[in-house]
Amino acid sequence: MKVALGGVVLDAEQAVISIYDHGFLYGLGLFETFRTYGGRAYLLERHLRRLEAGCLSLGIRYKADQTALEASIAKLLQANELTDGYVRLTVTAGEGGLGLPMGDYEQPQELILMKALPPYQAELYEHGRELRLLHTKRNTPEGEIRLKSLHYMNNIIAKRELAASDASPGAEGLMLSGDGLLTEGIVSNLFFAQDGVIRTPAVDTGILPGITRERVLELARAAGFQVEEGYYSWNQLLGADEIWLTGSVQELVPVTRLSGTDGTQVQVGKGAAAGIGVGYESARNAAMLEPAAAEARPIAGPITRQLLKAYRSDTMRSK
Repeated sequence: MKVALGGVVLDAEQAVISIYDHGFLYGLGLFETFRTYGGRAYLLERHLRRLEAGCLSLGIRYKADQTALEASIAKLLQANELTDGYVRLTVTAGEGGLGLPMGDYEQPQELILMKALPPYQAELYEHGRELRLLHTKRNTPEGEIRLKSLHYMNNIIAKRELAASDASPGAEGLMLSGDGLLTEGIVSNLFFAQDGVIRTPAVDTGILPGITRERVLELARAAGFQVEEGYYSWNQLLGADEIWLTGSVQELVPVTRLSGTDGTQVQVGKGAAAGIGVGYESARNAAMLEPAAAEARPIAGPITRQLLKAYRSDTMRSK
């Protein structure tokens, strides 16, 4: 694959970063992951704003050039023969030698990696995925809020726990805080709806303030939903009518099964046999005709569907 290092497009094998880069030595660097729609990066301005703010807090003197980045992304799409792609923009602190720094980093490195988007899975958005509660706790942020940093050890430990469990293929893992509060998935933010109210863990539970999370909150409010950011338990999640996960690449993914740390599974909401909420007469009809099949095939709820549709419409308007 082709990558862009310092604005120069080259083969991945040719991209070289110093062994004295503090991104390598101390994990001092940040990244943003996003995708393109019609060749353009969605919500790029917001990703860059978060990236710049994080760099400022770490003393990394980085100022994004959005026009230049958009040009590099377009070149990489063409060079990698992709119409759209999964993009990772990384900023490392740059060289600093051995030892912790005394001042700011004046020469950060900017790296853009790209790969093909995962194949679209209609089944995933229709029938959802499993969300597995993990023993691994979400660690507390190093600073005031969680940064999308190169230090990803907590997420990797959680991923290894999920892989070693009996969770279904494609399941996501859920971490609680040290206080037992809901936080987020390994690579996703968490939402749930109950009695028409949309809820998501507050940022000060230690979650990453996701860009997609932020946009979904805006779209939900614009659609007239009551939205809360707060402190919730696993038991509250078990009583949810709908659950979904958000991320820049997979958008909004419904969760239709919850499983505890012992593997015990619970179907989300009222289940397909009850139509999973208001607005799914076809699901209720199917349940009456084939109750066994309907019970085995949970479907995404109406709020999840409405917000996913709004989100995708928003990506089209941004082109």
